[in-house]
Amino acid sequence: MTEQLSNTGKNKFSIIQQLALITGPLVCLVVTLILANTDFGFAMGLTLGVTLWCAIWWITEPVPIAATSLLPLALFPLFGVLNSKQVAQSYGHSLILLLMGGFMLSKAMEKSGTHRRIALQMIHLFGGKSSSQVLLGFMVASALLSMWISNTATTLMLLPVALAVLEKNTDRTLVPALLLGTAYAASIGGIGTPIGTPPNMLFRGVYEEATGQSLSFTEWMSWAVPVVVVLIPLAWLWLRKGLSASNNLEVPHPGHWRTEEIRVLTVFAITALLWITRKEPFGGWSSWFDLKTANDASVALLAAAVMFMLPNGKGERLLDWETANKIPWGVLILFGGGICIAKAFAESGLSQVAGEHLTVLINQPLWLLVPLICLSVTFITEVTSNTATTTLLMPILAAAGIAAGIDPAIIMVPAAMSASCAFMLPVATAPNAVVFGSEKLTVRQMASKGMTLNFVGVVVISGSCLLLLS
Repeated sequence: MTEQLSNTGKNKFSIIQQLALITGPLVCLVVTLILANTDFGFAMGLTLGVTLWCAIWWITEPVPIAATSLLPLALFPLFGVLNSKQVAQSYGHSLILLLMGGFMLSKAMEKSGTHRRIALQMIHLFGGKSSSQVLLGFMVASALLSMWISNTATTLMLLPVALAVLEKNTDRTLVPALLLGTAYAASIGGIGTPIGTPPNMLFRGVYEEATGQSLSFTEWMSWAVPVVVVLIPLAWLWLRKGLSASNNLEVPHPGHWRTEEIRVLTVFAITALLWITRKEPFGGWSSWFDLKTANDASVALLAAAVMFMLPNGKGERLLDWETANKIPWGVLILFGGGICIAKAFAESGLSQVAGEHLTVLINQPLWLLVPLICLSVTFITEVTSNTATTTLLMPILAAAGIAAGIDPAIIMVPAAMSASCAFMLPVATAPNAVVFGSEKLTVRQMASKGMTLNFVGVVVISGSCLLLLS
């Protein structure tokens, strides 16, 4: 029955994809021609048309998301909305290079197995053998790892460990709790750092384009870490309901530290320290050593280069190109497309027009507006890519905030964070899909637990952003 439903859904989606394949460019053409003959002009019309075309294809995926993200690269310079230099700056933005370096570092960690060791050490750190303690250990380990490496990689790495623990488990209620806890914590943990998940980086890139102000690593963490610190215990308390208090579980022991693990962790720790201290405290090391042009991307790429140079103690290097080449290049192209659209919004004047039309909405009290944004984004990303959704929303929210005379961060940050907090469906996030693929969960179990956490996430993110950003 499950297979039949899946195939039916696939066929139905195929029809939607075929329609979208034609609808996307048609909408772009119609919107461009209509607006070109009004006061808006051709540049605004094409910018809006291309954005709608990308939105339709990003949501329905008749072609790969990365391929859709090449449309701004091709069309904006072709028709003079942006010049080639502006487009190149978008696709080669420093934040994209930062993400590329971060991806390579995480691949080095995966190659050495360091991430698995950290997870097991963290689980053992919480002591005890009860279901509740093991669940908390897994969730904290998942959250901490996904702050620095891909939440998908974190979940994939922890899933075999979780399944090994569950094999000898007599408390059947632990099965959905542990799998969901691992996935949910990976999504929540990704909020904590700028490189934790793509929506965070998209916010930074669009915010910098719109305001001319760059945000440091610590500025983002000062807003995001409190959200993680509050959400993880709340999610744990919700998932632990009904678990046995006396269950005795066996967790694999990580064994002795290996040379490559020590070296990878050392490079990674130094890199994180350099990110955090680049601008703070007292101006940071970039000020102390008069390296004013240094950025987080240069740190990440230098660390990746060091990984390529250092031996792993077994006749190889900590990182090789075969491993590094497996990073998600498509995500980098998607980022470039998002930043390019944001630049086109500004250059064409569409940002100002969109902002003026949205001032009525933005002028609502923040205590009402911010939760509404969080709620909308959370449930939209249950059925669409959170990265694609953020790519579309960030330029619009930035324009609206500037037109309303407020710091756009107050409405952009809650949207970026909420994009990571869709917990109800397997398609909502990659961690959800990974644990659902274990075939030990039902959609009903995920939806029943996830719906409550969706609302909890809205409350926590709204409250934190109103308190820390207002």
